[in-house]
Amino acid sequence: MTSTVPAPGTRTAEGSALQAVLLDMDGTLVDTEGFWWDVEVEIFAGLGHALDDSWRHVVVGGPMTRSAGFLIEATGADITLAELTVLLNDGFENRIGRALPLMPGAARLLAELYEHEIPTALVSASHRRIIDRVLTSLGPQHFALSIAGDEVSRTKPYPDPYLLAAAGLGVDPVRCAVVEDTATGVAAAEAAGCQVVAVPSVAPIAPAVRRTVVTSLEEVDLAFLRGLMTEMR
Repeated sequence: MTSTVPAPGTRTAEGSALQAVLLDMDGTLVDTEGFWWDVEVEIFAGLGHALDDSWRHVVVGGPMTRSAGFLIEATGADITLAELTVLLNDGFENRIGRALPLMPGAARLLAELYEHEIPTALVSASHRRIIDRVLTSLGPQHFALSIAGDEVSRTKPYPDPYLLAAAGLGVDPVRCAVVEDTATGVAAAEAAGCQVVAVPSVAPIAPAVRRTVVTSLEEVDLAFLRGLMTEMR
């Protein structure tokens, strides 16, 4: 996937029908935000450091370089960013190899989007090796493309991943619905001009213009997503 990022879209006179759905992965489709934190706690315990539980809200949803860098600086652990990145990916991959629970409503939503041939992309800050493992459980047929955090020069909270996904699908970002679970992901989607559905997983997210907050994916279906676009008119 090229890292050349198109400009954010703007509404046109062609209408505001839903053109595509762009979905985050960790904490949105799969119940894995806790996995990442458990792995981080485990690794730093092995390095002789205890992680403060309040840091969980700092590292959730962001790129690995940011979260890992923060934890190294906060603890003073004797490990490089490159070394920690390998340990984190290895630890997480081991966890999802044992169990990969889907979020409530995720399987039903993906099946509905696929049945109605709605262009859908998986957009994650996780690395490609992790996304490809998770896709085997989610069903790769449900996604026209996927964007990984290590495939873009700037990942979330920058808009680049969502702009690239929209460009790859050949759609206007403004006419895309994004489903996210963290403030970092929401910021990225909104900066790209997308309509956002927030399903908070770890930290609360407040409603805002172009942002609808729900408690579960079980509240989200195709009619709901199309309705968000209708409200834009």
